Amino acid sequence: MSTTLPASPTHAPRVPAMPHTQSRPPGRPSARSPWPDRLFAIAAHAAAWITLGLLAAIIVSLVVGAAPAIEEFGLAFLWTTDWDPVTQKFGGLVMIYGTLMTSAIALIIAVPVSFGIALFLTELSPRWLKRPLGTAIELLAAVPSIVYGMWGLLVFGPILATYVQQPLQELVGETPYLGALVSGPPVGIGILSAGIILAIMVIPFIAAVMRDVFETTPPMLKESAYGLGSTTWEVMYKVVLPYSRIGVIGGIMLGLGRALGETMAVTFVIGNFNQLDSLSLFQAANSITSALANEFAEAGEGLHRAALMYLGLVLFFITFVVLACSKLLLMRMKKGEGRNA
Repeated sequence: MSTTLPASPTHAPRVPAMPHTQSRPPGRPSARSPWPDRLFAIAAHAAAWITLGLLAAIIVSLVVGAAPAIEEFGLAFLWTTDWDPVTQKFGGLVMIYGTLMTSAIALIIAVPVSFGIALFLTELSPRWLKRPLGTAIELLAAVPSIVYGMWGLLVFGPILATYVQQPLQELVGETPYLGALVSGPPVGIGILSAGIILAIMVIPFIAAVMRDVFETTPPMLKESAYGLGSTTWEVMYKVVLPYSRIGVIGGIMLGLGRALGETMAVTFVIGNFNQLDSLSLFQAANSITSALANEFAEAGEGLHRAALMYLGLVLFFITFVVLACSKLLLMRMKKGEGRNA
């Protein structure tokens, strides 16, 4: 008789239990990380907080310095045209108007020119010309602003007065409204001259950014569009611009920030005249930066210096609002990319 032995159960090999690892929030080094990582994290956090601290310190110093003018004039400072240190009456409308107008003229001129430069460098330029031309455009950004100002005052101003302002005055001088835009002595300084000089200064920045973001477009997308029979303009308008529009707007905002804060070049060619009795583009005017450059060293303690600090605070607020609006616009565009895909 055979004895049947019970089958021995098969035992699965034991898998050693993995030690329990607690997830840590991103950006926070673990307790066992080597000391170089901890040191780098501390330095990065310190740099971020130092930047925020400097920004807060600048705001506080501007508010404290402008406090006497804020108490004396209030928000009426923003729409008052009087600027008389002798009688201690100050208003910043002339400077605010000059700053906004010169920056707007600069963008109106610089954005299409920069777009054309970037389009030529990325799509139309022969290979032997692309590198030297791109380098020459970038070198324009290295020219000191005071050189632009001197060139604008001594060379560009007389050319503008002789070949632009005088012919326009002869052509539309008697026309209502249009004649007022070209009125004034033909000396080549004023809002238009300052805006054109600013445009020349910001073109290298905007063009360089546009060129770089245009080159990030995948070649397959452009080749597919060309294969379907699209022209160069259609490829740029329907393929490249939608793909790189966030970078394009960022470059434009970079140029606008440079235009708003430029000092020496504007001081040379804007005329430094506190008036708003004429809306002529050729009339001498003033801006916030030129007023600060001309008067801050000679302003004594009291309302005069406080009014200049108030102008600096207004310029800071304008720049902050422009950059905040551009940031919100970029965030909305990023959110809309998925829905439009």
